[in-house]
Amino acid sequence: MSAFTIASLLANGTAQLADGVEWVREEAAREAELLLTELLRVTRTQLRLRVNDAVPAALAARYQDHLARRAKGEPIAYILGEREFWSLPLRVGPGVLVPRPDTECLVEVALRFLQGQATVSVLDLGTGSGAIALALASELPTARIVAVEVSPAALAVAADNIARLAPDRVELLAGHWFAPVGAQRFTCIVSNPPYLAVDDPHLPSLVAEPLEALVSGADGLECYREIVAGAPAHLETSGLLAMEHGHTQGAAVRALLEDRGFSGVVTHRDLAGHERVTSGAAP
Repeated sequence: MSAFTIASLLANGTAQLADGVEWVREEAAREAELLLTELLRVTRTQLRLRVNDAVPAALAARYQDHLARRAKGEPIAYILGEREFWSLPLRVGPGVLVPRPDTECLVEVALRFLQGQATVSVLDLGTGSGAIALALASELPTARIVAVEVSPAALAVAADNIARLAPDRVELLAGHWFAPVGAQRFTCIVSNPPYLAVDDPHLPSLVAEPLEALVSGADGLECYREIVAGAPAHLETSGLLAMEHGHTQGAAVRALLEDRGFSGVVTHRDLAGHERVTSGAAP
């Protein structure tokens, strides 16, 4: 019989991830449980009902490897190879930003604007894993959706997700911001660009994710300046530009849009009440 049980693995995993810090123990226990449920392919309820079950040594060794990777700061999504976004199972991996729940606020803003419009076209700038484009495609079956990405690693991940979840529904283009779309215009442009400053204190905790998907110049606004400057030439009349940003950047992004002549500029809050997405109508 195996020397490992679900209970013993969970206890050891929690202790390893908490690393003696009591206040992180609850989160460590949640992560230890998540890693084991995925490895054993059971639900959390099933796991808790079977805590005395033996676990084969080979699976216990894989679990230990997953714990070690997580303890070094690797995102759980990279370890598992998947992250759910807008109820879609997205494949992710090194070289692509892990989709965050906060980004669903951007999807909601775009959907509210596009609701009821007969002909819809959407441009997703810096699509990464394809999360935003695929979420919109799942809700807008007749829309024309174009996703742009400059990173080869992210392009490969996005192409895989699009092929699995929305083949022939999202057009994926390689290039920097607006360059790949030529003179095309869209009903709505969405983007979750990099928005951290080069000296942002959060960067050390994000070391596993691609720096180019996180950092946007000295003040975190470099990408916004590029997008806001180029968007009017690619928006239809009264088309909407909506961008996700850090929770302290609302005022700065609003100013960029207003200075460029956008109207109806407004910042939308996420479920936690933080300023998360700013939008405005084309000048």
